[in-house]
Amino acid sequence: MHRRSLLLATLPLALGAGTTAHATEPARDAINHDHGAAPSGPFEIVARFDGPGPSGIAVTHGRIFVGFPRHAVNHRGATLGELKDGRLYPYPDAAQSLPSDRPPATRLMSVHGMTTDTQGRLWLIDDGKLAGQPLAPGAAKIVGIDPATDRVFARIVLRAPILLPDSHMNDLRVDLTHGAQGTVYVTDSSFGMSPALVVVDVATGRQRRVLASHPSIQAERSFMAVVEGRPLVFDPPAHPPGFVSGGVDGITLSPDSATLYYSPLTSRRLYAIPTGLLADFSRTDEQLAAGIRDLGEKGVADGLATDAQGRIYTTNFEHDAIFRRNVDGSFDTMLHDPRVLSPDGIFVDGGMVYCTLGQWNRLASFNGGHDLRVPPYYLIRFPADPPAHVDATKTVRE
Repeated sequence: MHRRSLLLATLPLALGAGTTAHATEPARDAINHDHGAAPSGPFEIVARFDGPGPSGIAVTHGRIFVGFPRHAVNHRGATLGELKDGRLYPYPDAAQSLPSDRPPATRLMSVHGMTTDTQGRLWLIDDGKLAGQPLAPGAAKIVGIDPATDRVFARIVLRAPILLPDSHMNDLRVDLTHGAQGTVYVTDSSFGMSPALVVVDVATGRQRRVLASHPSIQAERSFMAVVEGRPLVFDPPAHPPGFVSGGVDGITLSPDSATLYYSPLTSRRLYAIPTGLLADFSRTDEQLAAGIRDLGEKGVADGLATDAQGRIYTTNFEHDAIFRRNVDGSFDTMLHDPRVLSPDGIFVDGGMVYCTLGQWNRLASFNGGHDLRVPPYYLIRFPADPPAHVDATKTVRE
């Protein structure tokens, strides 16, 4: 007789006449839950935004700047603002930050990523894209603003063939150790399927696209992200779009500007390349590719940021979290909280880490035309290192 049949045949005898079988008691909640699901890590809410959602964030000399792109929703508010005393002011002024009829090259269209250089000056990438409209000539550009004077000191328009019709100039970092006035590295994550790194010499305005066909730049095909508990797959044309398919996106520099780190949006890997190689316009793509290092898994990430110790902070939209990659390659969970929806722009200022939360996974384009975002949107910050432990029984006597 088959073992299963034998078991079924003997079960009534084992129970005995009149005996009732009882189900095993369910496991207690106290020993049956995911300890990693609970919120962890301290953070404070710096600002709550109604209206358009925030993306880029930069802090310099105690001043906080936030970008509100228009490529997803063509809003009528400021695309770049300074946060002061709980209020948002168009920056550097209303004429440049608010919508107007001025030529696209002379105003801010859709500010996305932003950063500062080692002199404390503010730099931003204007992706130039207004939702529902083609990319206008002069709209996509790199802009430098000196907070000491609140004046624009650099405006470099990105042009074809560097700029493609489906370009999405996403984020940037500025390296003052190469070039007479510095070199800017931009991630073009692409609104289509044409991502690349863009390298721009500030002094001359010379610009070029590099590594467009390299695997480290491209979105991973058939990539599945799990966001708010939903498995989302994007693999056209075999499947309908379920999540953005994003090429190179997150970008950050080492403290000495010798290394550029980057990662595609739909990828879990981190890559690095020497800036001395990348800033050299004489180098071919083959030579650049030879200098790329695959640093391994880091989870999904949108924004990347580096602190003075060389530790890299990565936003993680799958886990409502922000992780930190330490210099030895180990990782720490800096915070994890269900309110940390679509952590996006991230910036380190001294001992504090700032991050915008944009709820981008809830945009109508990812949800059958329904905008599921729920304002307010948050700007948060948290300490890079916890305060020292103090034992009141062990005081210091002078």
